[in-house]
Amino acid sequence: MEFVTQLGELRDRRAALPGAVGLVPTMGALHQGHAALVEQARRECAHVVVTIFVNPLQFGPSEDFTRYPRRMEEDRELLEGLGVDIVFAPEATEMFPQPPDIIVEPAALGRYFEGDRRPGHFRGVATVVLKLLNAVQPEHAYFGQKDAQQLAIIQRLAFDLNIATKIHACATVREADGLALSSRNVYLSETERHAAPNLVAALREVVTRLGEGESDVTRVLAGARQRLAPLREDYLGVVDPAKFEPLRTAPPGTTLVAIGAAFAGATRLIDNLTVQTPAEREMVKR
Repeated sequence: MEFVTQLGELRDRRAALPGAVGLVPTMGALHQGHAALVEQARRECAHVVVTIFVNPLQFGPSEDFTRYPRRMEEDRELLEGLGVDIVFAPEATEMFPQPPDIIVEPAALGRYFEGDRRPGHFRGVATVVLKLLNAVQPEHAYFGQKDAQQLAIIQRLAFDLNIATKIHACATVREADGLALSSRNVYLSETERHAAPNLVAALREVVTRLGEGESDVTRVLAGARQRLAPLREDYLGVVDPAKFEPLRTAPPGTTLVAIGAAFAGATRLIDNLTVQTPAEREMVKR
């Protein structure tokens, strides 16, 4: 496994790789969710490149950039065991030698939920992902479904800007109690960790009730909120994954996404689940 920190060296090493290349962009502090992305890339591609870069552009002024977990030695050991060909771990000055004047600004897809709560976040994500795709020139790139709105924006980025890389959506990896794996889970105290699965429990309530035919999203979300405590809600919603706008009514016979964010102490958790609503004749009013 080669470990590189400079863009020029990355391009040279990439050019020497024959066959299809799969890219797994990460911010490090790797866990089994990241490992699953790498393993899928390993199965489907001749070579795998993993990037480790804590992107300052996607953190707001009051967010956790300076304390975001960094475990480079452990990450390198994990990736070597997974058979990764190249790890690209640049410093911020390598990726952004000066403040960027040209950025990628998501529009409608980034307006609500994460985009509303974290102004500028998706601008930072989309800009750095485009830079990484340009630097690596992969045939395939792998992203987790836990960050559903981010994934939708990256898929639209590739489509709108004619990027040849195929974007793969990979299933969320969870703990036995349902908690989605996240690098930020290390922040949780024992009490907070015990409460953290309440977010996915609330989302499962949404999936169940909409799947049974209830169409009033506002009422369904009100019921689901009862499952959150002691977590503090940031948002709960149901969206069409092509638009990511909050829905008040669930259309029959459609695939939707229930999304949520909540705080366990100071740690912010996000998650989502797919919802399949029944055909119109099966819809009910309660």
